[in-house]
Amino acid sequence: MLAKALMAKRNELGITPQHEDFSAWYNELVLRAELADRGPVRGTMVMRPYGYRIWELIQSELDARIKATGHDNAYFPLFIPESYLKREAEHVEGFAPELAVVTHAGGEELEEALVVRPTSETVIGEMFARWISSYRDLPLLINQWSNVVRWEMRPRLFLRTTEFLWQEGHTAHASEEEALAEVRTALGFYEEVVRGVAAIPAVPGEKTASERFAGAVSTLTLEALARDGRAIQAATSHYLGQNFSRAFDINFTSAQGVQELCYTTSWGLSTRIVGNVIMTHGDDKGLVLPPGVAPYQVVVVPIGREGDLDAVMEAADALSARLSAAGVRVRVDRRTHLSPGFKFNEWELRGVPVRLELGPRDLAAGVVTLADRLSEEKEQRPLDTVAGEMPGRLAEFQQRLLARAERYRDEHTALADDREQMAAAVAEGFASVLHCGRAECEDEIQEHTKATPRCVPFAAREENGSCAWCGQPAAYGRRVLFARAY
Repeated sequence: MLAKALMAKRNELGITPQHEDFSAWYNELVLRAELADRGPVRGTMVMRPYGYRIWELIQSELDARIKATGHDNAYFPLFIPESYLKREAEHVEGFAPELAVVTHAGGEELEEALVVRPTSETVIGEMFARWISSYRDLPLLINQWSNVVRWEMRPRLFLRTTEFLWQEGHTAHASEEEALAEVRTALGFYEEVVRGVAAIPAVPGEKTASERFAGAVSTLTLEALARDGRAIQAATSHYLGQNFSRAFDINFTSAQGVQELCYTTSWGLSTRIVGNVIMTHGDDKGLVLPPGVAPYQVVVVPIGREGDLDAVMEAADALSARLSAAGVRVRVDRRTHLSPGFKFNEWELRGVPVRLELGPRDLAAGVVTLADRLSEEKEQRPLDTVAGEMPGRLAEFQQRLLARAERYRDEHTALADDREQMAAAVAEGFASVLHCGRAECEDEIQEHTKATPRCVPFAAREENGSCAWCGQPAAYGRRVLFARAY
């Protein structure tokens, strides 16, 4: 009976319920909500206008913060000489399984193979070495918006695709202190966008040694929790020390006339953040979009028969104009060949925060029916004042969505002090444990629980003791978050 009921619900809504199969729910929703489609090459993704608009809104918020902190946008080549990657041994080893390599072009075999950009530390390092000669050239603060290619074995739309979009910041500094401050600055504006715009309460912290970016001295991260209890990395910021400067001769002459190596950083956020939004906020009816990233914050649905529709449509257009003037992203659903019920279900599926339904009776009474996507409640509001109320209502919607995500994260984060508790905790979400920091221990934990260390949270209190898994002395002086991850 239960199976039949679930099947009936799936047929009605068009997507599998989350609790039955979260992975199927996600895959179906991305396609049904017209966020993306699969490309003709395995692992590639076509971002459809609705999904791309979500990315554009996040991109514009982040780009403004990048520029406000003194960084300039630039662009670097897609093709990188293979020899460049080999200059930094740890870096090439870390990326080797994911590389796409071009060996032929123009009908001939190339003298040197070209790597299709998996990340740009090497080519940017080469250019930094040309551009930097004196301490007066520092700091050099560059950001790039681009695509990258990593040959994924298990692709999934937005989360892991062979080609994806991102930004990558790259900076060079005269001192370690300046470079470390830069890494924190980057993580700070990521947190502003991820939390403040996407309403995702990601945990800021530092990666353990085995989880660092290949070639980095340290990696800072934002770790979020999807509604199936699995972690998703939202953004990372890397302190590269002098590793790449040494490999690419990024030198400068100090004020004292001494040749010194620069300290460099890199940091990035990708289209994975769109998948993060879906998995953090979505429900069995589909997307639930934060107003900060919703392509349409309000949709107006005119309702009426042929004789009444002209007046209703005129009122809907006037309402749309007032909403636009109030700074609201709005769309009037002018499709007359579809039933109101179909439209209501479609806009719920696509996660629009507020739906305004307007029919002849509403128009006669001077009201509009407001449907809230998060609470699923309806109420009538005065037609002549609802536009002015909407910015405040959307801000309140954003806060409610963030609060809901925070509750979920906190309810699915558990302290664990032994193997049994740790295994139980990672089956539901984050396990907060004392950890020895050894890669061998992390490998064993992953083998038995499928969990990996996500970060050492900055907010964790000081604590010492024994590793919850192996019993050896704990490292870091704080608890570490482990989880199964995307």
